[in-house]
Amino acid sequence: MIKKVLVANRGEIAVRVMRSCREMGIETVAVFSDADRKAMHVRYADDAYHIGPAPSAESYLRIDKIIEVAKKSGADAIHPGYGFLSENATFSERCQKEGIIFIGPSPHAIRTMGDKITARKTMIAAGVPVVPGTTEPIRDLKTAVEIIREIGLPVMIKASAGGGGKGMRLVKKEEDIVSSVSAAKSEALAAFGDDAVYVEKYISSPHHIEFQVLGDTHGNIVHLFERECSVQRRHQKVVEETPSPIMTPEVRMKMGADAVAAAKAVNYHGAGTIEFIVDDNLNYYFLEMNTRLQVEHPITERVVGVDLVKEQINIANGFKLPFAQQDLKQSGHAIEVRIYAEDADNNFMPSPGVIKHITEPLGLGVRHDGYAYEGYEIPIYYDPMISKLIVWGKDRAEAIARLKRALYAYKITGIKTSIPYLVRILDVPAFIEGRYNTHFIEENQEYLKPHQNCTDRCKDVAAITAFVDYLNKLEKLQPTQVGKELANNWKDFGRKRSVLRL
Repeated sequence: MIKKVLVANRGEIAVRVMRSCREMGIETVAVFSDADRKAMHVRYADDAYHIGPAPSAESYLRIDKIIEVAKKSGADAIHPGYGFLSENATFSERCQKEGIIFIGPSPHAIRTMGDKITARKTMIAAGVPVVPGTTEPIRDLKTAVEIIREIGLPVMIKASAGGGGKGMRLVKKEEDIVSSVSAAKSEALAAFGDDAVYVEKYISSPHHIEFQVLGDTHGNIVHLFERECSVQRRHQKVVEETPSPIMTPEVRMKMGADAVAAAKAVNYHGAGTIEFIVDDNLNYYFLEMNTRLQVEHPITERVVGVDLVKEQINIANGFKLPFAQQDLKQSGHAIEVRIYAEDADNNFMPSPGVIKHITEPLGLGVRHDGYAYEGYEIPIYYDPMISKLIVWGKDRAEAIARLKRALYAYKITGIKTSIPYLVRILDVPAFIEGRYNTHFIEENQEYLKPHQNCTDRCKDVAAITAFVDYLNKLEKLQPTQVGKELANNWKDFGRKRSVLRL
């Protein structure tokens, strides 16, 4: 039985995994870089070990250091979270070799589904529909051009070893083929160390729908229904919801069965996600499999009532799944948004810095998975996501209203965040009506622009914000200077804005 888990990750997912471990009576071990000495996951864990400098390549991606800490701390299992080493077959193998339980799938499943071309072949053999395209890697430009002309434009060029939008190009015009293939290969090589690409027919008006699956080591596999992930920016998900507003019971049942078949094709155990691309007529095709816990897993937990991290640990312990497919039902509607430390009104530039104040949203149907606190400095070295806000309602309309209320209550100062941008997304008619696809953001730029009509209230808030910023700067002055500077500037501020209307 697992008694102590090392969480080989950071940020909100590390804290989230540790919470489930605590409920199960399992001790936890945190690992941290120089930049994360004061991070929440370090504070929350029962034990914590330093593993290197801030860059992830020198800390969170160092398999040798993480294994060393696991042995030193007495951890008998490692949970990889998502990102970093979560889909690294070599890491999974090393854990097995060292007698440490890897809370995740087998190295075989990770390798098979991690290589997109191998995954396509595996799905074809399993009878799961795939997007028309190549089943062999393309390594030279001449072959790529010939194949693309044969398939017919438009097409998507994708990195065989890739994901997250890297090494991906949409080609609509004949004259763009060579440059797009070259760019995709170059980016793939830089990101994954492999320049192999493959080609898929491009699906117009695509919807991105994924199915959560769970499998045990006894051959039992179930799906926990779908998540709609079509609100994306640069192939990165921004808003996710479940159930999907476009789904029908008949298609859900068929897609769910294909998701289970996909997982069975690699003898999958643990938590995973089968991703599909869906057209307007609800024709669907296998896209890829993520052999790990997904960022958006909380919305599935909320509507199905299953703690996915606990199930991962139970599966790693060798237990059978405690439910069959017919036992699982969806209840209500859940939506998740990702809160980033970035300035959406300035080309989404990262906004690292010290959080001066944070008020987390509370109330019925609200869940907040975060790791930031007042006085914490968002580092520049990692993904700028600082939290996830998840809401549940009895139906989609209530979930949207509840999310608006929660975002209104969510206050963070000291850094820029994506909260105002998310509020604007919820006001777009296409989102409210549930008739959107992966082109949602580019097709609704007018709605998503910051509001230009600054009222008196906006000006008042701006003035107050400026003065609060000034007070923060006073902290750097000598004590003898503070009183005089404060009085003089307060008088000047008062002359400019005699009345503050809040």
